[in-house]
Amino acid sequence: MLQAVNRPGARPNPAHSQGMVATGMRTLYVAGQVGIDAEGVAADGIEAQAGAALANVEAVLTAGGMAMADVAKLTVYLTREEDMAGFLRAFTPALPSPPPAGTLVFVKALASPRYLVEIEAIAVR
Repeated sequence: MLQAVNRPGARPNPAHSQGMVATGMRTLYVAGQVGIDAEGVAADGIEAQAGAALANVEAVLTAGGMAMADVAKLTVYLTREEDMAGFLRAFTPALPSPPPAGTLVFVKALASPRYLVEIEAIAVR
């Protein structure tokens, strides 16, 4: 059985849930989170967007009863190769030890041209 999980105060999106909990073995699938605030405003620059995207991932994890330490897999999408260093400055300190499995992909675009980064996660407990 699956249960949808969304961070508190987020505007509902009919296209997807922000996370799904699979009962039995607790697994939380966190949908891609971008660098926006609760009002949908994108942060300025890659470091700010990466920090906001990570905060959104953590908010979904918390809403699902989990934490970054429970993340088994992260997938990151960046729209510009030149943003890699700035992304890593914001991203690396947030990683648990040991860090989860990860994939980083450069893409042409995300759902809005304002978005520079999107992060999705799979957490288990």
